[in-house]
Amino acid sequence: MSQADQHAGNGPLPRQIPYIIANEGCERFSFYGMRNILTPFLISTLLLFIPLEDRASEAKHVFHTFVIGVYFFPLLGGWLADRFFGKYNTIFWLSLVYVAGHACLAIFEDNLKGFYFGLFLIALGSGGIKPLVSAFVGDQFDQTNKKRAKVVYDAFYWMINFGSFFASLLMPLFLKNYGPAVAFGIPGILMAVATMIFWLGNKKYVHVQPQKHNPDSFTNVARTALLARKPGQSRPGLTVALIGAAAAVASLCMSFSWGFVIAACTALVLLLAFGGIGTAMQLERARGAHPDEAVEGVRAVLRILVVFALVTPFWSLFDQKASTWILQANNMQSPMLSLFGWEFKVLPAQMQAVNPLLVMLLIPFNNFAIFPLLRKIGIEPTPLRRMTAGIALSGLAWIIIGWIQLSMDAGTPMSILWQLLPYAVLTMGEVLVSATGLEFAYSQAPAPMKGSIMSFWTLAVTVGNLWVLIVNSSVKNEAVLGHIATSGMSVIAFQMFFFAGFALLTALAFGLYATRYRMVDNYRSDDGQTQTCYGTVPTKS
Repeated sequence: MSQADQHAGNGPLPRQIPYIIANEGCERFSFYGMRNILTPFLISTLLLFIPLEDRASEAKHVFHTFVIGVYFFPLLGGWLADRFFGKYNTIFWLSLVYVAGHACLAIFEDNLKGFYFGLFLIALGSGGIKPLVSAFVGDQFDQTNKKRAKVVYDAFYWMINFGSFFASLLMPLFLKNYGPAVAFGIPGILMAVATMIFWLGNKKYVHVQPQKHNPDSFTNVARTALLARKPGQSRPGLTVALIGAAAAVASLCMSFSWGFVIAACTALVLLLAFGGIGTAMQLERARGAHPDEAVEGVRAVLRILVVFALVTPFWSLFDQKASTWILQANNMQSPMLSLFGWEFKVLPAQMQAVNPLLVMLLIPFNNFAIFPLLRKIGIEPTPLRRMTAGIALSGLAWIIIGWIQLSMDAGTPMSILWQLLPYAVLTMGEVLVSATGLEFAYSQAPAPMKGSIMSFWTLAVTVGNLWVLIVNSSVKNEAVLGHIATSGMSVIAFQMFFFAGFALLTALAFGLYATRYRMVDNYRSDDGQTQTCYGTVPTKS
């Protein structure tokens, strides 16, 4: 490899990357393997003591409580890694907790408390390592090979879907034919293998040490900015932050009427939003008390959080493929198909396997066909441009699914295969948003905040699901139902077009923000230090 290539960031791939990629493939199989059979197992086996008419509702409650935990614990994992133990140690030890959780599911298949304890351990382990593995990938790159990172992040995301695809196909069969002990035990074995593979690469990894007791951390700089006084001036930023804190407390007080999940998620959103706005309003007051680099680092984080906030509507659309789209598929015709002489009937739940399969096809298609074509015609597919297009495509997918629903409401029989088109469009949006977001989040985050930034990226999924819960709760209101009735559409069709419009408006806002976003370069230099290079052209995103 020439010095020119290294200077341009095109140096060789780190040799340790295959250990992390293989670890991710096994871990994702273990997670999706247990998650995809959780609800049917609860309904058919563990919740038999609950009346039949309430069993499905309770299973959904347990499932979504578990998922909320998975996407909240990244905050804990990111904090532990950034402040105390480093990414490698945090990933390794929480992976062992993860394995223990799988063991509990297999052992306590008929014990409610033991099984729920296993779900807690998996949520802690899976959620805790979720932001760190992708950040750990980025740690292996420096200025000499940083342009190879996109290829690796795409491979990383490809492996996630590889594991998800085969787990979606195989684990329901193991549950049906061999029982829950085997069905939950196999994912546990895969997670143990994942942990072993990760450990084998230990001596080859680049280990970025945590910054303990950092006086110039994000929270310290933000606290200084909010509390700093200037003669003759008020503290409007602090006032905004306190309003957010009061609103968060009020939200928690609404738990009895809203439900704990909506109230807690809303409280967190209010704290982050108002606290971030307040800090931005007074950030310059932290100069002098903290180095300019620390102040600019906080500014970079706040700008990243705006990007994450604008991505949350995408997740509100994407995650409903596992709920709203399946409900629609239940009312569609399932044809008999023949493949290599084997006839089978397409079931609604099996459509979920289409998504990871398309991801594995679309990632190389984009890299070898679409992106080179765009560059040839003079359009550089930068991260923020890709994410803008991805959000818009998710809105288009929901326009298509809404058209299908209107046709069904009009009495037109529709084959389940019609859903292939919106699945393809939504998956293209996913590849452009989710895979790109991992790369973007790492490259923009200051060194002391990389683990935490990745945890905020996963938290965006939780906030996206919050919008779904709020919309679903609002359609129970008589006034809202009356307004929907005047549109001439069914409630489900109205919601589909509402979410489509939500995504398209967000894509417009995201694109406008992208033109003002100033990209930074927070990859390590080849001497092991983090080099931050701030862009000079604000419109290049």
